[in-house]
Amino acid sequence: MRAIAQRHRLLGAGPDCVATLKDPFAFAALCRAQGVPHPAVTRDPVPDRAAWLLKRAGGSGGTHIRGAPGGPAPAGAYFQARVPGRAVSLAILADGAAIRLVGVTEQWSAPSPLQPFRYAGALERARREPPVLAPDYAAAIAAGIGRLARATGLTGLASADCLVDGPDWWLTEINPRPGATLDVLDRRPTPLLAQHIAASLGQLPEAEPAPMDAAATEICYAASGYAPMPPISWPDFVRDRPRPGTMVARHAPLCTLFATGPDSAATRAMLRGRAAEVRTLLALTEGHP
Repeated sequence: MRAIAQRHRLLGAGPDCVATLKDPFAFAALCRAQGVPHPAVTRDPVPDRAAWLLKRAGGSGGTHIRGAPGGPAPAGAYFQARVPGRAVSLAILADGAAIRLVGVTEQWSAPSPLQPFRYAGALERARREPPVLAPDYAAAIAAGIGRLARATGLTGLASADCLVDGPDWWLTEINPRPGATLDVLDRRPTPLLAQHIAASLGQLPEAEPAPMDAAATEICYAASGYAPMPPISWPDFVRDRPRPGTMVARHAPLCTLFATGPDSAATRAMLRGRAAEVRTLLALTEGHP
């Protein structure tokens, strides 16, 4: 990023901002300085392994998270204290000084034997449903994120992942880039890419109302490996489609499913139906229904 920035103007978070937010110890120190709740982190051996997780610095998608082993953290990894709560993500636009809240999504995982915290999907509730976070709760979390954004000069579209448990909450990370919820949230009158560019240039857009219906995406993981991937006529609701001839390992992300509905329950049900449809399509392609 530094090399590119010497020749071109970057739209979005700069290299210093990314370096701070993606360094687990620099981020933890920043949270302490700004009064933002954040799980404890360490590289040293932990006395109660059940109370800690092992994470890879810079990892994404939850596939790198494990229970803490004995001894110090391996090179490039660290321990983070386990905290309770449900996973939510706040998408924000930042101009280096202030932020605007784009939307709040609830998230869930798709555990596998070797990847118990593997990311699965995210959902934005319909406008008529109770919000994921009460307005004053969301405002308190956004205020903390805003302090971190100002301290790092964060710009553009970003996402902040939290765990919320009753009145308590912990910020686990800020992704200084458009996150996995982009497809779910990019349903406002103004495209999020245009808002990202505007915020990066110091013009923070006004908040826009969420759509009336709910929307969700879910990653479909490969139940078996494909080497190579056969040609498939994918339904329109399938995103991130693998190209024919490429290799997809077992348990690797295969594609992303998208659904909308009048409320959260209907949208999640539609996702389940579409996942079954894709499994049937793959089975028929392989020649065994």
